[in-house]
Amino acid sequence: LSLHDALPIYFKNPRNVGEIPDADGVGTVGNPVCGDLMTIYIKVKDNRLTDIKFKTFGCGSAIATSSMITELAKGKTLEEALKITRANVADSLGGLPPVKMHCSNLAADALHAAIEDYNKKQKCKEGKKE
Repeated sequence: LSLHDALPIYFKNPRNVGEIPDADGVGTVGNPVCGDLMTIYIKVKDNRLTDIKFKTFGCGSAIATSSMITELAKGKTLEEALKITRANVADSLGGLPPVKMHCSNLAADALHAAIEDYNKKQKCKEGKKE
């Protein structure tokens, strides 16, 4: 898909929208300059992302990149998901206008923050077991 195909599809028909009430990890990031705010929710089983959802307040590009990151990450191991870069998100949408590249930064950062949150919670659980 080209930029003219993918970006409108993921903006007009975003996938994996919503919250996961009992999420294993939650990552929220924002860009105060443009006002975009993105939250990613993840469920993890056997070190794999079994479910992922997002809520985004922002422009069409922010919504599209949020949707795309969920598609890229779902089913991946945590290690694989952490390797998804800002460029991967933009490239998967067929590119983003330069002025909107910060949106793909938010999507990757929110995913990474959700995984970090999950890892911190696991360490706390392990500490309580000892």
